[in-house]
Amino acid sequence: MTTTVLNFVLLVLAICGVFFAISTFTRTRELRLIAPQAQQDNNVLARMQLLANQVAEYNQKYPSAELARILQSIQSKTPATAAK
Repeated sequence: MTTTVLNFVLLVLAICGVFFAISTFTRTRELRLIAPQAQQDNNVLARMQLLANQVAEYNQKYPSAELARILQSIQSKTPATAAK
């Protein structure tokens, strides 16, 4: 009787092990496919931030009401504010 129960528990654990191995393999593969796109997105965000900083610096040297309005609208859409 106990041997049957232990064999059943072993079978369940083996099935769980196979399931988790396949799940890990699939998720690792998905992560490898997504990582380059995430890196590219981060590079675009960094370039946009650099551009916004350069525009703000230019606006300090040569003030423009239109640039100030655009910069203010950009600053109000920071990631922390957009996440809320």
